[in-house]
Amino acid sequence: MWCVSDEGSGTTPHEGVEPMGRGRAKAKQVKVARQLKYNSGGTDLDRLRDELGVGDSSSDDDADDRNDELADRYADYADDYGAGDDDDGRTSGRR
Repeated sequence: MWCVSDEGSGTTPHEGVEPMGRGRAKAKQVKVARQLKYNSGGTDLDRLRDELGVGDSSSDDDADDRNDELADRYADYADDYGAGDDDDGRTSGRR
């Protein structure tokens, strides 16, 4: 295989290098895509969880407790300032 060199005006051989044609490149991409689609069962979820820095399920319980407290506070707020209290005395003319 011979190709044009950037330096000088000659050609230099590149032994052992075969350029991949479009057909081979596409076939390889299709092969890799199929492997990813159908052979994804080997994922180590514990290792992935560690890499992403996701905590264990006990921290989820703490977050749920905080969300419940916040929901209770807003429920109390809604009870104190209900939907009927947002009328400012103007009539909209709609029924």
